[in-house]
Amino acid sequence: MLYVGVRSWKCLRRLLSLSMKIAILGTRGIPNRYGGFEAFAEQISRRLAEHGHEVTVYCRRPFTRPEDDRSVDARIRRVILPGISHKHLDTAFNGFISSLHVLGSKADVLLYCNVANAPVVWIPRLFGKPVVLNVDGLDRKRRKWGWLASTYLHLCEVASVATPSKIVTDSGVMQRYYKERYGRATTMIGYGADAPAAEGASRELLARLGLQEKKFVLYVSRLEPENHPELVIRAYNQTQAEWPLVMVGESRYDTEYEERLRALAGPGIRMAGAIYGPGYWQLQRSAGLFIFACEVGGIHPALIETMAVGNAALYLDTESNRETAGDCGVPFQPDESELAAKLTALTGDAARREQLGRAAAERARKLYSWEAVTKQYEELFRQLTGKEKE
Repeated sequence: MLYVGVRSWKCLRRLLSLSMKIAILGTRGIPNRYGGFEAFAEQISRRLAEHGHEVTVYCRRPFTRPEDDRSVDARIRRVILPGISHKHLDTAFNGFISSLHVLGSKADVLLYCNVANAPVVWIPRLFGKPVVLNVDGLDRKRRKWGWLASTYLHLCEVASVATPSKIVTDSGVMQRYYKERYGRATTMIGYGADAPAAEGASRELLARLGLQEKKFVLYVSRLEPENHPELVIRAYNQTQAEWPLVMVGESRYDTEYEERLRALAGPGIRMAGAIYGPGYWQLQRSAGLFIFACEVGGIHPALIETMAVGNAALYLDTESNRETAGDCGVPFQPDESELAAKLTALTGDAARREQLGRAAAERARKLYSWEAVTKQYEELFRQLTGKEKE
């Protein structure tokens, strides 16, 4: 009995010695009310907590609500700091004050999201805290930025080569870019797309939008120029499609652009606004076809999420999107007529949609698992903290 007790105590001590205190910074926070990095923070923080680690997620006050405590995993600590509702200043300001705040924490390792935080990640490093920076795609190429913001983001990109302990890229395209342009090796860790269980899913949203199961086209993205919502609307307007087009997304920092898109939308288009959580997944599962038109970035959440639920997808033909979808979707050039023709062809070909959907679901299952992503980050954190498993 004494031997068993001693052995159990040693095992417990070993487990405690492997546990890490991890802080996630640079996103708008959890629960997700914005985009890919927020979905990433939501997913990986919960899984790291399940693995026995102490996890803190830094959040921006404008993206939080009083009822959030009921929806966020109780094991995750949230630090809510002020934000600035301005697309040029929000990330820089919050990244700076978060970097100062985290100095007073006992975090063993920090995970920053967004290359725009590269100029501030050296602050905690000066105090001995190892830093991982997920740089995502080439944010400076987004057309929403003016020349000054684009130049600043380019400088952030250059800074990211030197300021973090480790750089994470989420695609082979970005990994090659950093190696060829800067001679800097990065750690490639992709993105996850585990669709939640569909049991008990409500059809309320479908009814509100006037949609029938598997008889609508879905587009999901922030309504920004480099995501080509205007191209998708104009292409759809050229078709005689009987299926409605549902546009999910908003333009938080440019409402005038969103209003122009709404004015352009024809009668078959439903401008649904931003939708998260169960409603989002209900639309993904119920769509008959998905259009993905994002031009900038690495692995995009919406594309692999639609793959995970077995949807056929039309995707903008970029190197990153080809890497993501492989031969499990139909590529298109940024041309209204081409997209309209392929949209018409796929909506009329149920066998082709079914074949693409099956292949996409299998590819997502093999390549885009949140559990696998979490374990890769966990191993990287262990290397930096010295808490590696024997």
